Amino acid sequence: MTVYFIGAGPGAADLITVRGARTLASCRVCLYAGSLVPRELLAECPDDARLVDTANLDLDRITQELTAAHEAGHDVARLHSGDPSVFSAVAEQMRRLDEAGVPYEVVPGVPAFAAAAAALKRELTVPEVGQTVILTRIARRATAMPPGEDLATLGRSGALLVLHLATRHVEAVVEELLPHYGPRCPAAVVAMASRPDEVVLRGTLADIAELTQEAGLLRTAVIIVGRTLAAESFPDSHLYSPDRDRPAEGCAAL
Repeated sequence: MTVYFIGAGPGAADLITVRGARTLASCRVCLYAGSLVPRELLAECPDDARLVDTANLDLDRITQELTAAHEAGHDVARLHSGDPSVFSAVAEQMRRLDEAGVPYEVVPGVPAFAAAAAALKRELTVPEVGQTVILTRIARRATAMPPGEDLATLGRSGALLVLHLATRHVEAVVEELLPHYGPRCPAAVVAMASRPDEVVLRGTLADIAELTQEAGLLRTAVIIVGRTLAAESFPDSHLYSPDRDRPAEGCAAL
């Protein structure tokens, strides 16, 4: 049978994809990150499904659950918050399944940074202001960052930065970025994006740390830093420009 790694989205239960919900409804076993995945999503599972909260399980225990379900002939839904492609710890699970000969598929989901941008009502890429988005984190209590991926190095690019797992250390983030972005650079923190208890903070590098600490935000949040957050004077995209060559009305483009 098959293990399906499903992106559950950023928090709101209705932001799971249609494919994700349909796959979840077809699996007799569901492993989910109880501290992050909304429990309302579990209502999509079959009534007799085995539900396993992985919040307190290590990689060995999770692998045992996945392989045991496969050997019993059950499809497995492995629910992860956000999208499995970033900061999901899916890679090591897939490696274990490869070693065990267990087939798997990945169902993408809505990532946290996209939900944060929606909450801010901002496009993160703006013509002639910023066309690059860097998704990263900092190394504190988690796995070390590879060489060349520290904030000081990434900050030299001037690109818009989205930092996961960093609000607890927002002062250190600001300290590393100030030399490259300056105190007036727009910054925002979005916590619990898309949920009823969503918190949106807007500021600059000069005050975002203080705002974050006053709000008591420690986790389930992203920090966004970059000029596009406050861009107002920028040219329209060439995508809809009247000067762009287009096929005649009623004719399909080749």
